[in-house]
Amino acid sequence: MNDFSFSDLTPVFFLQRFVLEFMHASEQQGKGHSEELIEYIARTAGQFFEETYRSEHGLTELLDEDQYARLIIGLKNKIGGDFSLLSKEKDCVRVVNNCCPFGEGVSSSPELCRMTSSVFGGIAARNFGYAKVEISKSIARKDEGCEVSVYLNPEKGLHRPGLEYSRQKNTEEKGAADVLHSQIEESMQKIWRLKHKKQAKKQPPVIVAKSSVMQDVLRAIEKIAPTMAAVLINGETGVGKELVAKAIHAMSDRNDYAFMAINCGAIPETLIESALFGHEKGAFTGAIDIHQGFFERADGGTLFLDEVDTLSPAAQVRLLRVIQEGELERVGGKRTLEIDVRIISATNRDLNTLVEEGVFRKDLYYRINVVNLLIPPLFQRPEDFPYLVQSILQRLNKKYNKQVETVSREVMQQIRSYRWPGNVRELENVLERAVLFTADAEITVLELPDSAPLAKDWGDIRESVLFSAERAFLLGSLQGYQGDVKKIAESMGLTSRAVYGKLKKHRLDPRQYRH
Repeated sequence: MNDFSFSDLTPVFFLQRFVLEFMHASEQQGKGHSEELIEYIARTAGQFFEETYRSEHGLTELLDEDQYARLIIGLKNKIGGDFSLLSKEKDCVRVVNNCCPFGEGVSSSPELCRMTSSVFGGIAARNFGYAKVEISKSIARKDEGCEVSVYLNPEKGLHRPGLEYSRQKNTEEKGAADVLHSQIEESMQKIWRLKHKKQAKKQPPVIVAKSSVMQDVLRAIEKIAPTMAAVLINGETGVGKELVAKAIHAMSDRNDYAFMAINCGAIPETLIESALFGHEKGAFTGAIDIHQGFFERADGGTLFLDEVDTLSPAAQVRLLRVIQEGELERVGGKRTLEIDVRIISATNRDLNTLVEEGVFRKDLYYRINVVNLLIPPLFQRPEDFPYLVQSILQRLNKKYNKQVETVSREVMQQIRSYRWPGNVRELENVLERAVLFTADAEITVLELPDSAPLAKDWGDIRESVLFSAERAFLLGSLQGYQGDVKKIAESMGLTSRAVYGKLKKHRLDPRQYRH
């Protein structure tokens, strides 16, 4: 159903509507079409706007910062924005607005913010030789307004998130991310094909990483995969922690050996040691034969310990010894076996807190947490939604022999607006139900709760509230103390090391708040 009349068709409304419908159509094609279109439109539009501005003002020399600020504010306001200059200092221009040029529908296509970045950055790079664009606030992400900073000097833009440009063309950052993504997928699929030769209907694992936060995860995988470092993956249930662990294994020198995964929380406490370390015949009632544990079966490869926080104290002690010594004894055994295994652990809880409460061993925590990798929840990755939906639909079509090609624009808006407490796993489940009951090529109805479901128990509620409160306090402290971690630590009654740990957990960089 159309939600406008011909009387609404002002030039600005028409432009907004056209861009949003065009973006939705390109999303349905998948494979990065929308992102490529954004880059192309922004690049050519930016050049046109700059040439028009120069012609109107008779300019032939490179723009100065005043002219640049007037240009970007003027061009955005002419197409329906409400931009104004927040500040202008040497090598940095900041603008704000409370009305998006793309209208209220931008919440359905937050990747359109990239168009603003590309236009602003492209013009700046041609005139100043360098630009890094940071969108710290965005209406598309449900903020009250937008705040855009354009850094015109490499030193000024250092350590700040955003899109970077050079005078000749956009930097190879996006291309490098795409190449890395392809390398990781190819490595994972190579292992998958060897393991699933006879299962033609199954789809190989796919990591969707169009959002900047997930591209950070890919870059982290590239750096840590070739090492022997133990990795602790943090993230909510359903974000894909095992998938990331498989990617680390696939990109490592151990990829010719086994990847073994064990969910520590799914195995009874009385059996967990036998499952991990194996047992000898007669070790206990029912042990009728020798059993090789996960460590032995993963020898030479990688062992993934999911829900590692659920391990019993006894299992923690044995695990620590195996990691320290590189050897183990089966339950009921006397012979020592040498083991060469890389450990990747995962948890959806704060192990720091469990250590402080005495629930998790501090020495084991340091052993498994050499590298900490945080996987962001799905609602923080809105740019990934169209690609995730396409990937899931392709897999479900193959599984159920269906021909569902896409979802309607209204359904995509539903998907973007929902909190997804179950993350990717919940999205897969919801789409699977929709595919089963859809007779057409497009999903037009999606059954979602009106709001995120209540937490399962008091522990979940407490942890969620504490996490949000801690993050809010840290943000206020970073701003108030201008990124001085020592002062923040004093105000919290903690050590600087503890504060750095909390900042890392919340993905906050104190350098961004220092002046």
